[in-house]
Amino acid sequence: MSTAPATEIAARIARFPVRTVSVAGRALAYREAGAGPCLVLLHGIGNQSGSWVQQLESLADRFRLVAWDAPGYGASDALDAPAPVAADYAAALNGLLDALGLHRVMLVGSSLGCVMAASYAARHAARVTGMMLFNAASGHGTLDERERAEKLAARLAMLERLGPAGMAANPSPGLLSADASHMARDLAAWSTARLRPDGYAQAARMLSTGRVAEDARRYAGPVQVVGASADTITPPAACRAIASAFPQGAYTELAGVGHLAYIEDPHAVEQLIATFAAAIGHGAPAPESA
Repeated sequence: MSTAPATEIAARIARFPVRTVSVAGRALAYREAGAGPCLVLLHGIGNQSGSWVQQLESLADRFRLVAWDAPGYGASDALDAPAPVAADYAAALNGLLDALGLHRVMLVGSSLGCVMAASYAARHAARVTGMMLFNAASGHGTLDERERAEKLAARLAMLERLGPAGMAANPSPGLLSADASHMARDLAAWSTARLRPDGYAQAARMLSTGRVAEDARRYAGPVQVVGASADTITPPAACRAIASAFPQGAYTELAGVGHLAYIEDPHAVEQLIATFAAAIGHGAPAPESA
């Protein structure tokens, strides 16, 4: 990433400064924009709150947006357990919403953020009007123990070998499509380069035990799962299966987009979010496309 794009991205993100609250003696950080019905934005394993800058910019005229830094990310304190489970992140999220006085929210997740969203909705359904899950991870909890251990070991070895800067410079295939813009690539790199190894390792262990399909059966509200045709990390077939696990799950697909759909195709993502929110009575409909 060259200096000019990095400076531009940093300036845009700086318009949404990090704020923190104390939850059970731990700091939880978030960025915020707008007013109105609340959207809570949950990033994936390789990102953090600033990665949602395009949504913070474009949706603030219709919604209050809260993009958290999951425990161990950004300025959020890590969880106590070295190998937390999805319910631990759900408890942290519940504490954040309590601290902000948010009683009814729509959850918007990306990748591992979808595991956190499903866990939260399964335990606090009355607070969730609906969920929009982009490129949803399913968790590895249903795999056999050996395969789970191999996947976790490979991910932790990559972190050890490359570090956050190396991971940013060498993104996994499928994160973005071959046609992704320079802006999308620079934003993804900016976000990954700022990972904290402690938080990433905890999140990787949570992914290893996650079981989204089990949590899905416990949430009866409306859910829209969005896959992407160029995503080889959570491919369309896997996203369809997650949608089918929810009692009110629906599936749609973005063409030619990779795993980080909200970074690569923000306009399409924002249209989907606004349209879904209006359909479930959580705000105004999306404006007509130009």
